[in-house]
Formats: sequence, C-alpha cells, structure tokens
Amino acid sequence: MLALLAWGASSSADAAQGQIACALTENGGPARGSLVVAQGGRRIASGSCAKPLSVEAGRYQVTIHLDGALDNPKQTRDATVTDGQTATVAVDFETGTLEVRIEAQEQRGTGLVVVEKDGRRLGTLGSGVAARLSSGSYQVIVRLGGKEQRHAVDLRPGQRRVVRAQF
Repeated sequence: MLALLAWGASSSADAAQGQIACALTENGGPARGSLVVAQGGRRIASGSCAKPLSVEAGRYQVTIHLDGALDNPKQTRDATVTDGQTATVAVDFETGTLEVRIEAQEQRGTGLVVVEKDGRRLGTLGSGVAARLSSGSYQVIVRLGGKEQRHAVDLRPGQRRVVRAQF
C-alpha cells in the first residue's frame, strides 16, 4: 500500500507542466478580462488575463470573458500546452458604447432603460449612463412615468451611440 502511495505522488510531481496566457484586446486595444480553462467539460483552472495559469501539458478549451461590458461577452478557443511552454490564446472583442438620455418636457428626466438582445434582457441603465456592449443589434426600452418608448439600435465596433428619448 505504501509503495502505491509513493508511486502516485512521484507520478503527479513528474507531470509535464506548462502555462496558458491570455492576449485580450477590445477593438484592437488593451483590455481586461478573465479566463476559464476546461478539459473534457471539467473546469481545470481560472483567473485573470493579467497572469498566465499553470496547467499540466494537454489540450484545453479556454473561455475568455471581457470585463465591464453589459452583455458579458465571452469567446472560447482550443489550446494545446506542451511541457515548459506557454500557450497564448488571443481574442479581440468588438464593442461600442451606448448611452440613453431621457428628457421630459425639455428637461433631463430620470427613468428606466432596459437593454435587450434577441428577446433576452441584458441589463438596465439610468439616464445618461454609458454602457459598453458587443457590436450588434439591440432593443432599447425606455420607461418614464408609465410611458414607454422602444428604440432599435445597431452598434458597430468603436462606435458611441446616444439615444435621446423625449417624453
């Protein structure tokens, strides 16, 4: 029994090691995010893109999440880690900025802004609050004093869109 325990300890200590690093950009510029490393559907490691993760040599699925975007975008890539090497997974997120300004009787109003994509609610904003979103098409629902307006918004990479909702 003792021999089996000693063998198991030495085989895991001798396992080939490498690293997975994240090269994350947003519209081509530096960005912050996190990564999750999985193998066969099982989570192996996770952390910030600021620091490489140590893993055993092998094949992995790496999911990278962009920090701070309302729609929580993520991208998954395959990576192969070899002994003593760092596998770098590079992704670029295309985002734009959306701001909704609510006006009531020609003055700034405070209402509720709901952002949806494909019929799914992504989040809410206040009037004048800007949010980063992946480029694409969105439905923006603005509510003030029992009234509602709907705006279809197409957002391109790097674009800043301001929607004015006047009640």
